[in-house]
Amino acid sequence: MPLLPLPVVPVAREEFTPPPVAEVLAVYADRKVDRTTAARGAAKVRESLVSARDAAVRRRAEQKAARAPAKSA
Repeated sequence: MPLLPLPVVPVAREEFTPPPVAEVLAVYADRKVDRTTAARGAAKVRESLVSARDAAVRRRAEQKAARAPAKSA
């Protein structure tokens, strides 16, 4: 009994498209801005960025020192 190839059926895939920006932002349109909370959040973001920058500088300096040949006296 010969084997017959199975027919290939394309799988219907649903493409995801995000909702329009205006529709997403409409939820937030009637909210008031809490200046205190916004300032606190901005300060946390700045602190995080400064910390990340300092860590990167420290890491690069350590890598550079590790690559540099040992200096003899």
